[in-house]
Amino acid sequence: MLKRRSWLRQLNQGDDKKGMLAVQSLRNSLMFAILTATVTVIITLCLAALTNNAFNAAGLLASSSLFGSQSPRIMVLKYASSSLFLLASFLCSSMAVGFLVDANFLINAIGEFAPGGGGYTEAVVERGFAMAVVGNRVFCMALPLLLWLFGPLPVAVSSAALVWGLYELDFVASLSTIVV
Repeated sequence: MLKRRSWLRQLNQGDDKKGMLAVQSLRNSLMFAILTATVTVIITLCLAALTNNAFNAAGLLASSSLFGSQSPRIMVLKYASSSLFLLASFLCSSMAVGFLVDANFLINAIGEFAPGGGGYTEAVVERGFAMAVVGNRVFCMALPLLLWLFGPLPVAVSSAALVWGLYELDFVASLSTIVV
């Protein structure tokens, strides 16, 4: 966040090449937010189709204790919780797309048409990145809930993998462990 703020302050100096570089750099975050929103919608639609046929196929899964409880109340809880997380992820990713597109326009208009100066542009960029991160994290938390449909073992394995993956994503390796 601090690096983004200093980067935006350097853009306020009026160099058009830096503005174009900023828009191209924001494009990657924008594409990731669009991808997250699209995948979320596809999974939600698949989950809705699966929900429509779930009670007809519940007898197939109930024969094995590996799949956990398949009672109607638990199945509704499984579907509803994963759908709720997926829809929250879609909402956050969609808002991130809106903020990042607005930030692209504001960065190009710095010094000419930007309302409130550079502080407003910084706020829009920060909101866009924050919503993209929240949408990504909620999507990551929805994946173990989706695997909960198949029983408790996939949830445990995917939760451990999620903790490891988010740790690797959030914490940069120290310089002593990087081989040059």
